[in-house]
Amino acid sequence: MEKKKILKGKRKRKHPQLEAEAESHPHHNQQPKSKPLGVSSKSVTTTNPYSSHIAPTPQQCLSLRDSLLALHGFPPEFAKYRKPQHDTNTNHHHPALQPETVLDGLVRTVLSQNTTESNSQKAFDSLKSSFPTWELVLGAESKELENAIRCGGLAPTKASCIKNMLRCLLEKRGKLCLEYLRDLSIDEVKAELSLFKGIGPKTVACVLMFNLQLDDFPVDTHVFEIAKTIGWVPASADRNKTYLHLNERIPNELKFDLNCLMYTHGKLCRRCTSKKGNKQREKCDDNNSCPILNYCKEPF
Repeated sequence: MEKKKILKGKRKRKHPQLEAEAESHPHHNQQPKSKPLGVSSKSVTTTNPYSSHIAPTPQQCLSLRDSLLALHGFPPEFAKYRKPQHDTNTNHHHPALQPETVLDGLVRTVLSQNTTESNSQKAFDSLKSSFPTWELVLGAESKELENAIRCGGLAPTKASCIKNMLRCLLEKRGKLCLEYLRDLSIDEVKAELSLFKGIGPKTVACVLMFNLQLDDFPVDTHVFEIAKTIGWVPASADRNKTYLHLNERIPNELKFDLNCLMYTHGKLCRRCTSKKGNKQREKCDDNNSCPILNYCKEPF
């Protein structure tokens, strides 16, 4: 179990190992149209803690995905992480777009913990500007690294996590590159990344979904709260068990889009979060337009 908690992603997160993983996902959807929706297969290394809890069904997942998509459209910040086959009508607009490296994605997710998306992006840009290569990051003084990412918050903790990860990676693989993870299974990737101190389950799930385009479903604060609100997990559920349950119940072909849309909805809708002050949270506030109301057993 991780000590501190940082969280992802590319979303506002709470403190974790840097992850006690307080919570936010950094992305995907695979949709073989010829296949009927089905419950995704179980991970070989985990079991569903709520096996008797039948929600969500494949149809409920599809219905919620469609409702949130109609309300918000697909979040543009996640479009670049979608699998190519999902964007067959738009790929020609950016043929030269290069995918983010796995190591870049992992560090970006670490920096996203417990801060806003804006500050997280600024911290990542500052890091890359100050240290153009990961070798330079590893060789930098801790204070220099902290200064480069200070705008993202928790600079000492995040700097220590990043340097430790790079050091361990170099010792193990002989170079600062995580592209080899693209050839591994979900369980193998989890085993590899869990070796790095400060890298928790949520960060790993974000890398799996966004950067490796594997069928995983990160559970951040927004996803967790919505899942409890609409009865997809028991009221007593915790985030780790919610992650295991939803990953078994949600069809693989819906995971990416549904995850991005639930995260986006939780971030924008006052009815679905206790946090206040987001100027964009107006879309769901008028005329009871929040689609989550249709899935709740009791009103907010």
